[in-house]
Amino acid sequence: MVYSTGEIIHPDDWDFESRQPKHLTGRNAKANEMRMIKHQLDRYQNKLIELANRFKILNQELTIDQTKKEFNKEFKRAKKKANQFFEVYELFLEERKSDQSNHANSETTIKRYSYNKKLLEDFQEYRNKEIRFNQIDDSFFNELVNYCVTQKKHAVNTLSRNMGLFKTFMNWAFTNNYTYKEDYKSFKNIKKEVTQEVALTLNQVKEVYEHDFSNNRRLQRVRDLFVFGCATGMRFSNYSLVNKSDVYNGHIHVRDKKNSNKLLQIPLNDFSLAILEKYDYKLPKIANQKFNDYIKEVFEKLEYTQDVKKTSKIGNKVIEKVMPLYKRISSHTARRSFITIMKNKKIPDKVIMSYTGHKSLEIFNKYYKPNEEEKAEFMKSVWSI
Repeated sequence: MVYSTGEIIHPDDWDFESRQPKHLTGRNAKANEMRMIKHQLDRYQNKLIELANRFKILNQELTIDQTKKEFNKEFKRAKKKANQFFEVYELFLEERKSDQSNHANSETTIKRYSYNKKLLEDFQEYRNKEIRFNQIDDSFFNELVNYCVTQKKHAVNTLSRNMGLFKTFMNWAFTNNYTYKEDYKSFKNIKKEVTQEVALTLNQVKEVYEHDFSNNRRLQRVRDLFVFGCATGMRFSNYSLVNKSDVYNGHIHVRDKKNSNKLLQIPLNDFSLAILEKYDYKLPKIANQKFNDYIKEVFEKLEYTQDVKKTSKIGNKVIEKVMPLYKRISSHTARRSFITIMKNKKIPDKVIMSYTGHKSLEIFNKYYKPNEEEKAEFMKSVWSI
């Protein structure tokens, strides 16, 4: 079979024995070009392997015509030549995905890098101008930040995280000789702020748990999964996947999805055990995005409709948003509620952190969100006559 990749290379730059470009290492334009060509050829090879495996599993014959048809679908969808910046980003993503030994490349972080790629693609479309490495300077960075704030409505902490991920990618591209422009190193870090996120009290968790959702199975399942998170303190990526094999000796034993080096051991309590038994240790499977939509419905039904103000600051600009309380509830509210409830019950930080898997006290304390009523009670308990 002969198939055109559209790639061009001088014969002197081609290694006929190993069937790949020469000069793949070095800090120069030719090495950069050779790596890009190799990356493109690898895509065809990987597609062929994937096709062969698929047809083998289906016990079907893979013909040349079928292969060409599949190649055309995969590689001729766009007539426009691929943008080098995003080709390099794909290389970056592939390397991160393949290096699972590093907990910094967790599934959650990979998803965030993928989202950042989509964010940059949207930004490119919005400004109607191709992103090029040699044009990434302070002006570009300021334009990107402004786009995230005004068009994407990103909160300051989301903006801080995404710009940090962008700088990590740029540092990787520089280290691997895809760019020689170092302007990105001077981009101003966007400081995170202490967020005004919601944490529930123990009484509120009980109220949610006891509410009758028998006429709405979907919301009942979401509610139960949420309360299970409140009662265990795990991230959604962990508590949504617990099954019977994870439970023994009165504890839940799971490896942290965000950091596979951490093995979490969380004692069962009345709430977590009752929910596990209700579902015969097979908790409902719900995608995180859908869960975050549905849990807001749960709290709207519970009439958590009072307006709350959320303020954030970017530079000298203060941005205020008013929204009903139920819209502030998400899967992560469960983890925040667990930590706040436990701290309010005077459980030592070290004990709580052994459940949640936190190693840093600074990060752990950011989850502690006592409400106004609790703060007033703390004041009265000390300053009473």
